[in-house]
Amino acid sequence: MQGSVGEYKVYRRRWAGLLVLMVMNIVISWGWLSFAPVSNYSQEYFGLSSMTPINWLSTVAFFTYVVISPVVPRIVNKRGIRAAVWISSLLTLLGFWVRYIGVKVGKGGFGLVMLGQIFIGFAQPFVLNIPTYYSDLWFTSNARVSATALASLANPFGAAIGQLVNPILATKASEIPQMVLITAIVATVPAIFALLIPAKPPSPPCVSSMEKKLPLKEALKVVARSKNFWLIFLMESFAVYLGYFNAYSSLINQIYEPYGYSTDQAGYIGAVLIVAGLVAAAILSPILDRRHAFLTAIRVQVPLIGLAFIAIIFTPTSPPNLVGPMVVNAILGAASFSLLPVSLEYCVEQTHPVSPEVTSTILWMGGQFLGGIFLIIMDAMRDKEPGGSAGRPERNMWAALVFEGVGAALVIPAAFFVKKRKAGRGRVEADQEAARAAAARRAE
Repeated sequence: MQGSVGEYKVYRRRWAGLLVLMVMNIVISWGWLSFAPVSNYSQEYFGLSSMTPINWLSTVAFFTYVVISPVVPRIVNKRGIRAAVWISSLLTLLGFWVRYIGVKVGKGGFGLVMLGQIFIGFAQPFVLNIPTYYSDLWFTSNARVSATALASLANPFGAAIGQLVNPILATKASEIPQMVLITAIVATVPAIFALLIPAKPPSPPCVSSMEKKLPLKEALKVVARSKNFWLIFLMESFAVYLGYFNAYSSLINQIYEPYGYSTDQAGYIGAVLIVAGLVAAAILSPILDRRHAFLTAIRVQVPLIGLAFIAIIFTPTSPPNLVGPMVVNAILGAASFSLLPVSLEYCVEQTHPVSPEVTSTILWMGGQFLGGIFLIIMDAMRDKEPGGSAGRPERNMWAALVFEGVGAALVIPAAFFVKKRKAGRGRVEADQEAARAAAARRAE
């Protein structure tokens, strides 16, 4: 155990709980994106006439996430973080193994695969909505952005694994069952170890962690009145940018393949998108933990994301060229991933003493809901002209990329309307005041 001033302590075991959240988010995200990187083989294996049912395997996970998410704050408040993780663990096991039964059935098992995706969608919010709550419970103000980043960004890291590994596991339609079996086995191990997550620390890490949080009904009223929260929710990383990012990452394979990119090449582009984001977040999160320059980060990252979505319109080329797509996707990933934990933590600061999982749940619900809506819209905008149109190949998604780029650009100004908190004090201020008081006592 590591001690700090007075009765406040931080515990080494906090890293074990954080690791559980990270690994659970990785495997669930890998499960959500299992079929998208090999959409052509999946379509062939199930004998489907179009890609739309395959896209619905991702879309249904978005919508089931939204349906179950309102339950998460209530369970966390009444039963604690351990209960939430246990529920996620059970649903994860069900989802992965029901999917395997479905693929073993063959063409007639697509409904079971969809049911498995629904279980995975139900499992996700119980571990993805709670990193801010966990970091508030176990970490000080000088480490919360990093802790939230590690647990939250494990989710897209799982997607990166899917983009890279699944095309290797399934190089033809007949290998889809092998791919699903391997992912089920991999997911089973962390789902079992998740039962060991610690509940809460014996002593709080800092002043702000022990401050009493508002009851749920009162908390929702505070959130409803927070202009800054809704600017973040509606116009920035949540929900518009997260929705676009989710839809885009689900469709990468289908965006680039009409131009002659192989499944592996599309997977590399998706992996660069996510790995660049993880590296950027790893660099920036510790800096923001010390500087707390949330507004500056938001005002830099939001325009970068909007401009990157515009640039992506022009990245698919024939013959295929990987340089342009990789550079633009790296920029998009770096800006998006470093913005995500900033937005989550900034909204917690803006609405304190609202319990962190309340704002996190609302934010993630918005992003997942719009992700599903955007995925449906972009799939419908696929070029259906035989042989393609306007010099573009058949089944290209140029119109969908324009829809995404224009929408992302329109919300850039919102970043400059977000202001500092005008009334009350956030967690950072509370901890800073306590630190100054402790220093003054030591000086006496």
